[in-house]
Amino acid sequence: MDSYRNRAVVILSGGLDSTTCMALADCRGEDIFALTFAYNQRHIREIESARDVARHYGASHHIIDLGAVFAASALTSAAIRPEVAPFDGKAAHSIPATYVPARNILFLAHALSFAEKVGARRIYTGVNALDNPGYPDCRPEFIDAFQRMIDVGTKAGTEGRSVEVFTPLIQMNKADIIRLASELDAPLHLTLTCYYGESPACGECDSCRLRLEGFRLAGKEDPIHYRKG
Repeated sequence: MDSYRNRAVVILSGGLDSTTCMALADCRGEDIFALTFAYNQRHIREIESARDVARHYGASHHIIDLGAVFAASALTSAAIRPEVAPFDGKAAHSIPATYVPARNILFLAHALSFAEKVGARRIYTGVNALDNPGYPDCRPEFIDAFQRMIDVGTKAGTEGRSVEVFTPLIQMNKADIIRLASELDAPLHLTLTCYYGESPACGECDSCRLRLEGFRLAGKEDPIHYRKG
């Protein structure tokens, strides 16, 4: 019997989507290694949320510092503010100011290295192509390309034991993700989504507004607090 079969790495930001992935991994009986990346993000309090979520599931939690790697974006620089534009309940298709260059490439590369080291067979990531169509590293074609790279560029892949990049939320809208999280009894009260890293959340940035709209459409009450609304 393969003693590593149920080991999984979950990329855990402390937000709603990655917490739903944690809940799903737990439901599937995975032995979870949670990875959280610190990259000087404005929403640094998400890291505290990630600690709380990992503790909730009794998961091994590892924080990896990538702060020296990333260039300025609205998620990493106080000098750049995410634009607050008229909101129609949908995400923008253009690449937003909150894009961080190569973020998911580096996150997945570190998660892959960690997975090979501990013998994990699967990496959970909460990337979502419907809520984040403007981010090129959240699209299915990016994930497919990264999976092909794993298959041909790693020891596990060439031995027929390739690590799977598992993206259970990639084609789900926010309301469906919230419904799934509720079914899994995910601790959404511990999560933080606000781009500004505020608690109470601002209720105005795109991330807050997508979350609020998702809860409205799902017919659920958001358990976190907002400055407005």
